[in-house]
Amino acid sequence: MRDYEVMTIHRPELAEDDVDARVTELEGYLSERGANVTKRDLWGKRRFAYEIEHISEGYYSVVSFQSETDTIDQLDRMLALADEVLRHKIVRTED
Repeated sequence: MRDYEVMTIHRPELAEDDVDARVTELEGYLSERGANVTKRDLWGKRRFAYEIEHISEGYYSVVSFQSETDTIDQLDRMLALADEVLRHKIVRTED
């Protein structure tokens, strides 16, 4: 298993409790596929350096986890299809 981090930016019209629920769903999705969630960090609403789809702010979150590589493709697809996620980035952290 390898170490990864996924950063997501959720739409600003969501309530903070809704964002927390979405991150919890993300953690559940990872756990169902055998990943081990090690850390969760909600940054709150932040202003963007540039607009994304005419939106100037969003809720940031970072989830650290350990997983097999095949789970990453599934996670990437799920986040790309999620309407409430403006952007996401999955990176492999160094050992």
